[in-house]
Amino acid sequence: MKQVYMDYAATTPVKKEVLDAMLPYFSEQYGNPSSLYAIGTKGKEAVAKARKQVADLIGAEPEEIFFTASGSEADNWALKEGAASRKESGNHLITTVIEHHAILHTCEKLEEDGYEVTYLGVGTDGRVDPEDFRKAITDKTILASVMFANNEVGSIQPIKELAAIAKEKGVLFHTDAVQALGNVPINVKEMDVDMMSFSAHKIYGPKGVGALYIRKGVEIPNFLHGGGQEGGHRAGTENVPGIVGFGMAAELAMKNLDDHCKMTASLRDYFIEQVQANIEDVEVNGSMEHRLPGNANLLFHYIEGEALLLFLDVKGVYASSGSACSSSTYAPSHVLTAIGLPLEKVYSSLRFSIGDFTSKEDIDYVVEQLKDIVSKLRSFSPYSRKCNEDSCNCRVKDTCKRKKN
Repeated sequence: MKQVYMDYAATTPVKKEVLDAMLPYFSEQYGNPSSLYAIGTKGKEAVAKARKQVADLIGAEPEEIFFTASGSEADNWALKEGAASRKESGNHLITTVIEHHAILHTCEKLEEDGYEVTYLGVGTDGRVDPEDFRKAITDKTILASVMFANNEVGSIQPIKELAAIAKEKGVLFHTDAVQALGNVPINVKEMDVDMMSFSAHKIYGPKGVGALYIRKGVEIPNFLHGGGQEGGHRAGTENVPGIVGFGMAAELAMKNLDDHCKMTASLRDYFIEQVQANIEDVEVNGSMEHRLPGNANLLFHYIEGEALLLFLDVKGVYASSGSACSSSTYAPSHVLTAIGLPLEKVYSSLRFSIGDFTSKEDIDYVVEQLKDIVSKLRSFSPYSRKCNEDSCNCRVKDTCKRKKN
């Protein structure tokens, strides 16, 4: 059976060049990079090289990059310690309702600790209005965190404009750029952000390694305490193979960025066109104007998205009903709810994400399977029962498009 992976927003396969770069540091150059002898020094040099590779991808200086165990750790460090560093100036934070749970749950913990958090809403395009952001800032605001690009609907935020407002008001500004890295151009100097989070496994690197960019001059406390690794800012023996893999993945992403963006955007547009040409009543969730190039979040009217997902799995097609970090639960997507979708439409939506190993033939296969599966599901779904306004019995009768048929 053919298998087509269309969930690159959840994770990506490790590229061969990345794996080849990592392998020696598992068994040959296995020394602790803090050791003074040769095999330790080799590890230290490899970490330094990777730090520069990641820094180059985002226009930063190597000494502004601090490796972590994940993007979630980087988010936690930025918010918890960023807030702690400014607690004498206030206790108010700003974020958005569509953030990754690494941000939202951290904010909830900060609220338990006495901080106040404003959660900004977004428009139907999934974007924050900069004026809403400006109005939310008070004389007690010390930190703001707005994700660069959303993991579910792919909406790209006006980060440069938001960071400028934050700087004008003296507010520390962080952005979760886990989804954006390697998918859109990033230059931290031009954007003038204070902190930015990343993860290697979203750019064809290994899982279990991330990074936090901290702009030179921004002082925040350590999140992990112990040894003096990462310039004394993040304790724990470095994951040398993982860091080396992150560095190589960043180098490849920098070399291939233009081609990657054009290719994934082209395939995404082709996918959406073919789906809508072959299947009735399919809409795109969110705006296409400010969107990650490989993201297609689609609403299939009159069927359950989870059922569609399971039938696709049987056919070797792998997509997602939302964030990989919460897809094991049947809770409605907080992102789709935030952009204004009613529950029945939230539960009828799936996210397809395209990457470097997706082909046009893959797209054609997925569309073929979707056409067949959607037809079957609608044939026995109470969502699609033909009805009129007086006798409608379907569960979505208040919004059913097929009334008076």
